[in-house]
Amino acid sequence: MNVLVTGGAGFIGSHLCERLLARGHSVVALDNFDPFYPRAVKERNLAVARRSERFRLAEADIRDLDGAERALDALGVGALDVVVHLAAKAGVRPSLEQPLLYTQVNLDGTTAMLELARRRGCARFVFGSSSSVYGNNAKVPFAETDPVDHPISPYAATKRAGELLCHTYHHLYGLSVVCLRFFTVYGPRQRPDLAIHKFARLMLAGRPIPLYGDGSTARDYTYVDDILQGIEAAVGYTAEQPRAFEIVNLGGSRTTPLTRLVELLAGELGVEPSIEWLPPQPGDVERTFADTGKAARLFGYAPATPIEPGIVRFAEWLRGEPY
Repeated sequence: MNVLVTGGAGFIGSHLCERLLARGHSVVALDNFDPFYPRAVKERNLAVARRSERFRLAEADIRDLDGAERALDALGVGALDVVVHLAAKAGVRPSLEQPLLYTQVNLDGTTAMLELARRRGCARFVFGSSSSVYGNNAKVPFAETDPVDHPISPYAATKRAGELLCHTYHHLYGLSVVCLRFFTVYGPRQRPDLAIHKFARLMLAGRPIPLYGDGSTARDYTYVDDILQGIEAAVGYTAEQPRAFEIVNLGGSRTTPLTRLVELLAGELGVEPSIEWLPPQPGDVERTFADTGKAARLFGYAPATPIEPGIVRFAEWLRGEPY
């Protein structure tokens, strides 16, 4: 296949590029190297992919459809078999501070990438959504049939709106679409602002870690390899099921309280954590917990990495990082 991965230099995107290349596919990564974190980090993410003759990098902003088209044309990219759209402004708390930017990138950008697929005759689209769309869902585990009309952050609202945009293009133009709701992804290359990476850095520096609320909030932490398994399966599903539209959870199907996460990290890093207790934050959900039955039924999804060995692998990667 010829695959376009937006956000291809990021955490999940760079891993996906490597995985697709290893399967023999041709991959184009589209990324604008947003300064949310240093460009050098993303350049390191791409080090392995760049070794392949079947990898190309197009530097462009997803909001700029014509600019993205020019970047692809400059590389000689013709027809695309599938677009995996992972690029986005991510994070709940930053979205409260910059709601206009989040809507511009996550809504205008998603529309532009759907339009890019349509223009290039690409009939398959995989969209990276988020468990945040469930808000403070009272029912656990969260299932795709649960109502998602009460998002509690701009980020969550933009991800739900992205799913609706995908359905619109499916309805109008026959795109085969899978929207994947990711549940708290972690592992090597995780964004430095996310809890596991942030906490680990602070612990190693001997600085206090900020915990919001009473520590009882819980997340369904999902190791990146399990997410990649699901994305790859979704890509295959769009080929097997033309004109399909599905929304699918990808998670670990297990919750870990915040205090337990800190305990696991501190134990693996060999440090005694110092905690700064802070009030609960607006936009934060109390818990996430994925029902992955639909993913298992549709394309054999089976998460294989519990949080304990996942934290070990993350810590091994972190020790080798230069920054």
